[in-house]
Amino acid sequence: MAGETLPGTDVGDGADASDRVVLHVDMDCFYASCERLRRPDLDGEPVVVGMGYEPGETIGAVATASYEARAFGVESAMPISEALELLPRRADTDLDDPDAPDPDETGRYVPVDLDFYKDVASEVKAILRDCADTRREVSIDEAYLDATDRTSWDVAGGGGSEDGNRDGGEESGNADEGGGQEGGSADPPPSSAAGPADARTLAEGYARHVKERIKREVGVPASVGVAPNMSTAKVASDADKPDGLVVVPPGSIEAFLAPLPTDEIHGIGPVTERTLADMGIETAGDLAAADPDRLAAELGDRGVELYRRARGDDDRAVTPTGLPKSLSRESSLSATADEETKRETVTALAADVARRARERGCLYRTIGIKAVEPPFDVNTRARSLSGPVDDPELIESVALDLLGEFEDDRVRKLGVRVSNLDFAESDQATLTGFDGADEAGGCIGAGRAPDRQRTRADTDGDGAKLTDWIGEEPKNDADQGLSGRPERGGGDGQSSLGDWS
Repeated sequence: MAGETLPGTDVGDGADASDRVVLHVDMDCFYASCERLRRPDLDGEPVVVGMGYEPGETIGAVATASYEARAFGVESAMPISEALELLPRRADTDLDDPDAPDPDETGRYVPVDLDFYKDVASEVKAILRDCADTRREVSIDEAYLDATDRTSWDVAGGGGSEDGNRDGGEESGNADEGGGQEGGSADPPPSSAAGPADARTLAEGYARHVKERIKREVGVPASVGVAPNMSTAKVASDADKPDGLVVVPPGSIEAFLAPLPTDEIHGIGPVTERTLADMGIETAGDLAAADPDRLAAELGDRGVELYRRARGDDDRAVTPTGLPKSLSRESSLSATADEETKRETVTALAADVARRARERGCLYRTIGIKAVEPPFDVNTRARSLSGPVDDPELIESVALDLLGEFEDDRVRKLGVRVSNLDFAESDQATLTGFDGADEAGGCIGAGRAPDRQRTRADTDGDGAKLTDWIGEEPKNDADQGLSGRPERGGGDGQSSLGDWS
């Protein structure tokens, strides 16, 4: 999550900033954890999830690497060719070949299976929804929770909670999880979390409750940072990975941040880190003590924002992610040219997309399909309507019509999408035909099919793209893959899939 601006922009009108309890939940090496969930033999092994190492493939990238693989220098977004030099494939070992790699210095390479990862993520997301009414789901493996209405910074056993259900442990009944069942002991229980917290607070208990629910009910590890604001919670979740819990109570934020190198502050990447170093600023404490006018002169308004973050000054409220720009469903197939199979698949996908649109109360102005032909040729087609509609039969009709262009082609994946969504109450368009423009600005005149645009997409062995068909309007699929290595301090080092859909 490296970047110039943290998610969330609005300052809340509720609790005072120092009273807020913000959790940043970051799944550890999420893709690798998902693979270990269904393949226990990968536990403890160096695991690299990516594409491009299969026979005949020469271009690819690492989606995520387990901590065991990172010990060999493998990083997310690294070219597979470079990763293989650092950590050869276990499958390439040969005990009878003296030139073959040492099995103890090899890793397990696994193709990306996005559909499976999204299934696991949906289980995690369901727990987060149950644990906080206010959430910001940043990506498939990362979210902010505002748990202020569920817990507090009161010390466990201190009797300071006004609401008996704010201890977070009502489901487990465990004092270590809930923290509010110590019964007024003279000495507050010591904190069992990493970080500056001395005594165990109700907030720590609640965070542990969330973390243990994810582990118990889903089976994947998460690191959680707890603080009064978003930027500090983000830093805290990175501070004790993997499977960590770091609690930064009010009053201890600056002391927690001060010794950290500047690139640990959210939003500071390599370029800004070098600029600050040239100014003699090496740590967050240096940044917090710097002259804000000098920072503004060097970095503009962003310099002042980073100065504030280094001081723990962040009064933004956790705000939900914006409304989606599109809704889509995809299905992988054994490569087939069978027309009935393709039509049945598109019909089912269209029905599911229509259901999701109605559940969210949205209209749509564009209907499209995606067809992936072997080996990895991705084609998208779309038609725009004269106005927003809610018409499941129309989705099916248009999608099947667009599918007709691929009547004789073998496909390995099909998808249906509605986009240009309208969540405002408005009259639906009178359907007298399509308005003649495709999503890329080309013409789809009556009786004229759009030109076929084939691009190679990053895929796994089963055809699941690393960056799913979500979010923005369709663009060249080659632009939707990994864009480069993330900056340090950007979370767990996993290539993001965008907001959870």
